[in-house]
Amino acid sequence: MNADLDLLQPYPFEKLRQLLEGVEPADIHAVSLSVGEPKHAAPQFALDALVAGLAKLENYPSTRGSDALRESMAQWLCRRFHIDASRSSTIAEQHVIPVNGTREGLFAIAQCLLDNKQNARSVLMPNPFYQIYEGATLLAGCQPDFYTIDENADDNLDGLSDAQLDQCQMIYVCTPGNPTGAVNSKQALQRLIEKAHQHNFVIVSDECYSEIYREEHGAPCGLLEAANDMGNSTFERCIVFHSLSKRSNLPGLRSGFVAGDANIIKRFVEYRTYQGCAMSGAVQDASIAAWSDETHVEANRCAYDAKYKGVINVLSPELNVATPPAGFYLWPQLPLDDQFFTRQLLAEHNVRTVPGSFLARETHGTANPGAHRLRLALVAPIADCLDAATRIVECLKKHS
Repeated sequence: MNADLDLLQPYPFEKLRQLLEGVEPADIHAVSLSVGEPKHAAPQFALDALVAGLAKLENYPSTRGSDALRESMAQWLCRRFHIDASRSSTIAEQHVIPVNGTREGLFAIAQCLLDNKQNARSVLMPNPFYQIYEGATLLAGCQPDFYTIDENADDNLDGLSDAQLDQCQMIYVCTPGNPTGAVNSKQALQRLIEKAHQHNFVIVSDECYSEIYREEHGAPCGLLEAANDMGNSTFERCIVFHSLSKRSNLPGLRSGFVAGDANIIKRFVEYRTYQGCAMSGAVQDASIAAWSDETHVEANRCAYDAKYKGVINVLSPELNVATPPAGFYLWPQLPLDDQFFTRQLLAEHNVRTVPGSFLARETHGTANPGAHRLRLALVAPIADCLDAATRIVECLKKHS
């Protein structure tokens, strides 16, 4: 047995199950704001394409995906991140491949990139964070090195020391952030790219929330956009992950892509050929349809914007909470223990949330940055989100 498996910590939702064990939920309509699983309707045309492509299950798919799939991804990248459209064919051929959801890709890229025989064996990652980053690092035989994130995304990156950067082989960046919703500016990403060249590390940017932004804030910059605009048109040392799970409400399709540095993509294809994780032809057809349309994405954003306006209006008299520029989470500071409040909220009001402390780590002698915070995933229907916000306020008034 791989001894590094013993280094893995329980997943946040396993911790949540244990925390809530024995709690009898209040006998009222249940509302779950715990799992970041989109509940808006998926685009019907993508589902139709999936069904129409079922006959392709009779054939083995290619690890690199079809030319049409990679071209649809490359064209979307060029449109979305202001890259010269004439480059889409080159990007499709050299710089992008499909993954079966960003979760498996974000894990696999560490196994491909990291060299646990080097003196520099750390991987920088945000704190709080998506726990896949930590597990991928540990199972690659390297060490997580956490940097705290909050609403000041640029300061969080700029605060990394030369000593930390010298010791790392790779950094995970999540922009827009989970759970903060904070967005890194183009300038901050470009400064990080310069440091990647200076200190010899690779940037892996998790951008799966990039299309769930507030319309008033505008579309967030992506790592490849930042690289391209500073003259790094080959995206050297830059890798990004995008997904249809949040953008198109297709979490069960397990469809996304990785794009960036052609040399890394080439080696990643070699790795994935052995791993055996090619995307089925039917899923490829549905993905082509989804990446080629923006109307459903715009409607999706508007639905989240409406939820934020309503929920913030209900919560703000009791909590210091503001609408983040992107994502579909709220990350409020609580006036009491987050785990205690999570239990009381379920027992008294039948609302499920995630304690912030379950999403972060105490490191370097510093406190857990998720302590006394709550992650609220605004994925339920708007009426349920507003109802849950009202119940949260009632619970706060009772216990704080």
